[in-house]
Amino acid sequence: MGLKAPDFKAPTPEGKMVSLKESLGKATLIDFWASWCQPCRMENPNVVALYNEFHSKGLNIISVSLDNDAVKWKEAIAKDKLSWTQISNLKEMEDPIAVQYGVEQIPTTFLLDATGKIVAIDLRGDALKAKINELLATK
Repeated sequence: MGLKAPDFKAPTPEGKMVSLKESLGKATLIDFWASWCQPCRMENPNVVALYNEFHSKGLNIISVSLDNDAVKWKEAIAKDKLSWTQISNLKEMEDPIAVQYGVEQIPTTFLLDATGKIVAIDLRGDALKAKINELLATK
């Protein structure tokens, strides 16, 4: 906690390279998930609700998928209506970003402040909402 989140770059479903640095907002949620991960898919509606509520106030989300099948990954994005930045190296748990962040299970989230510092890991529900509110309130 309090450490700067390591920058990373990976392709979107359309093949465009996106970095964490260019995705930062006033608060940024890095969400590690995969189409085959049932708990992730069950959490996605909550992430969609967060995005809808807080994006206009400065929350950005970047989802890192640990899929290895591009078709299933894209289908899950469409089905779950994930409208924010999605990236993946399609290497499952061997994804270099997951390795860099020490992710051993999913879903795993990292909440960053405006400077890119990690302020919370794996917050969910009201606790996550409260922390996002706190970050967005600071000038």
